[in-house]
Amino acid sequence: YDGAMGPERWGDEFPTCGKGKSQSPVNITGPFEKAHFGVAPDYKPGQLKIINNGHTIQVNVPPGSKLRIDSKPFELVHFNFHRPSEHLIDGKAAAMAVHFVHKNDAGRTAVLAVILKEGNVNPGIDKLWAYAPQSEGPEIEPEGVVFNPGNLLPREYEFYSYEGSLTTPPCTEGVRFFILKSEVNIARGQIERFPFKMNARPLQPQNGRAIAG
Repeated sequence: YDGAMGPERWGDEFPTCGKGKSQSPVNITGPFEKAHFGVAPDYKPGQLKIINNGHTIQVNVPPGSKLRIDSKPFELVHFNFHRPSEHLIDGKAAAMAVHFVHKNDAGRTAVLAVILKEGNVNPGIDKLWAYAPQSEGPEIEPEGVVFNPGNLLPREYEFYSYEGSLTTPPCTEGVRFFILKSEVNIARGQIERFPFKMNARPLQPQNGRAIAG
């Protein structure tokens, strides 16, 4: 996220990052369109598989966890963390965010973003950080350790939504983003234990895209 491999250079190697018109993240601000459907996460406990891939901490999820968007199922593939939150809400960034990345049978991608605000200790984060590698390396699969991604979700699923992209190269477009309005706590000490001081892509132009909210 800095130096020769910083976001301003991504377009050199991955043209969509530089030339795409529907890039993420954006500043979430009104006026909003009305959303005419809901989202319903249905995440299951499974064997923990966690990796430091050099730009984030990512948890790879075994099959079986789903997000229903307008009653249509999307399979949860993995989730990862950003510091600060990448998306801004009315111009303000939060401490961190977790992005749950899903795919459906047609290959469409949907990302459910949960904003992590500085506050109380988050027990789910504590469990993940106990196994999260501090430096880049292979996936770790601690024997007998089970994790439910649902432990990182708020109770309410009202959302902002828009058509965007992956926030890391190759910045593929056609990704539907759902940013939950309800935030989840993360403690200052937990933020400091995250091995990346900053791994958030700068804001991208909205280019007239509608935001539902």
